[in-house]
Amino acid sequence: MRLTLATQARGEPEIFASVQGEGPSAGTPVAFLRLSRCNLACVWCDTAYTWHWDGDERPHRSGETFERKANQVTLEVADVARRILALPPRRLVVTGGEPLMQAAALAELVEALPDHAIEIETNGTTAAPPRLDIRIDQYNVSPKLAHSGNPAELALLPERLDSYATDPRAFFKFVIAEPGDIDEVLALQARYRFPAERTFLMPEGTDSAILREREQWLAPLCIEHGFRLSDRLHIHLFGDTRGT
Repeated sequence: MRLTLATQARGEPEIFASVQGEGPSAGTPVAFLRLSRCNLACVWCDTAYTWHWDGDERPHRSGETFERKANQVTLEVADVARRILALPPRRLVVTGGEPLMQAAALAELVEALPDHAIEIETNGTTAAPPRLDIRIDQYNVSPKLAHSGNPAELALLPERLDSYATDPRAFFKFVIAEPGDIDEVLALQARYRFPAERTFLMPEGTDSAILREREQWLAPLCIEHGFRLSDRLHIHLFGDTRGT
């Protein structure tokens, strides 16, 4: 089977070692695998090169579109596994795009990495089939709020959120752009009963100054409601760059 990956440079797959920048594993050394393609279209997406191809008229605040051939590469699963095994961390974060769009090939990949702990970063609209799900150690679920530009009927699927809310491996991470976004998070929490201790609020932003500014008002909201605060360590360390 084959996987379609994002690229760091033309023809170079985005597979790299770093520290996890967000959520419950922040600061942990990990190997990253970034897959291409997404079923949603967030207007502030910082990896739009995984889906916003030339000719795609869905809005993105940058106004930029990307040449598909320059930003995608397809590799055999065995080749992807070999590249991951060459990296020192034995924890793999699979991100995107929406990685569960390639669940069948991902299942084959993780079977080839039996000594790795596996994190999946997902927008929460898809489910892993049993062959893959049984090998996942952690789900980082990031449901998209209204400010993402995605209609709720596409981004917030009750059957999927019900399932993740009852899975102890699932952590929720909400991107927050302004204080009023917390009301939507609280409404979702009331509906789906996901635990506050497994819920992160993360400021939207792709430079350190904006992140720090927003964390000043976001931290008190986390204290008030019992949520956890997620920074974006990779932005502070490396900037808004690929392969970091």
